[in-house]
Amino acid sequence: MDVDEAWSIGARIRRLRRGALMTQDDLAAAAGVSTDLVRKLEQGRRHTASIGSLHRIASALDVDLGELLGRDNMPKVAPDAGVVALRQAVADVADLLGDVDGEPLSLRDAQRSVSYLWGAYWSGKYEELTGLIPQTLIGLRALFHTTNTTTRARAAEQLAWGYWVAGSTLIHLLQPDAAFMAIRRAIDVAGSGDDALLAAALKGSLSWQLMVSGRFTDAERVAIRTAQAIEPHGQVDAQDLSAYGSLLVTAATAAARDHRRAQASTLLQAAREVAQRVGCDRVDYETPFGPCQVTMQTVDVHVVTEDYPAALEVAARMPANPGLPLAARCRHLTDRACAHANLYQQDQALALLLTAEGMAPDWIRHQTLVRSVVADLLTAERRKSTPLRQLATRIGVHR
Repeated sequence: MDVDEAWSIGARIRRLRRGALMTQDDLAAAAGVSTDLVRKLEQGRRHTASIGSLHRIASALDVDLGELLGRDNMPKVAPDAGVVALRQAVADVADLLGDVDGEPLSLRDAQRSVSYLWGAYWSGKYEELTGLIPQTLIGLRALFHTTNTTTRARAAEQLAWGYWVAGSTLIHLLQPDAAFMAIRRAIDVAGSGDDALLAAALKGSLSWQLMVSGRFTDAERVAIRTAQAIEPHGQVDAQDLSAYGSLLVTAATAAARDHRRAQASTLLQAAREVAQRVGCDRVDYETPFGPCQVTMQTVDVHVVTEDYPAALEVAARMPANPGLPLAARCRHLTDRACAHANLYQQDQALALLLTAEGMAPDWIRHQTLVRSVVADLLTAERRKSTPLRQLATRIGVHR
């Protein structure tokens, strides 16, 4: 953050503090930070603070981190620099050398930080994440290496969550090697915890990353083996069913991309039956699952296998307000746009893409499928200035 941004943050802290009728001492006491830190931030003499301190100040002021920093004043870096910093963060070797430094987050701040990062991820705010994740990982690693045996498992789980969101973000930034490293580190760290479903969800994410990298057979094998290991029997909690069903969906998606339509159909039917048992849409372990998710992935499978009429027929069954995270809803709109475009229904395709852009403008700029559909639509566009060409310019597609 530069000086102007730091001053903006300090001015915002001062305004929020005064609005809450708090003195600097009051805020420092409520946040568990020093009055000197609050004073220097407000005066612009301190240009940053640890992610944990910022979270505690935000909590004391009864706002979230985004409101404290200002949505337009999140840590900003050039996209390339942000990617480099994130790659370096997941490839850090200090822990191997016993040289971990940085301010440890408390368990509470670790949970809050990780929750905030995942919220930004599902909103498609990848550039914001490149600024926040590296600093958060420092605090999570320091917590893991300084915690006692009583809380070590919980600290391990939070660090695993941190590596997981880093890996998921890196995939969207077209950094598959670093993403793979991050998710493998997450799996290794999660082994120090006690949560079997977290370990399964991480392997599901690894399967997704393998699929994105074109390793369809490996992706399906990881998803199916992991699903078999946690297959629920008898009366079980909804989150157990959700974790299992999500792995079936991932395996089906991988099979479809490997041109094995029958296998994909069988796996989707099994996932559909699990979703009926769950009965509603859920997000467990940052992984959506339920009837809407199965519908969404069925559409995706039809698009991948180029059965576009079937894709739109299934899409018509999706509720108007599906219980899916924002990024998932936008992906579904993009799949529908792809189907329309391939059926030469350009107006419908463009309308869906513009809707997705309106919902998540940050997300859409990083989506390969969006760029591909826009490029295809441009081949039939003869006018110089149209909503389609304007969209193409905004997402960097030139033809």
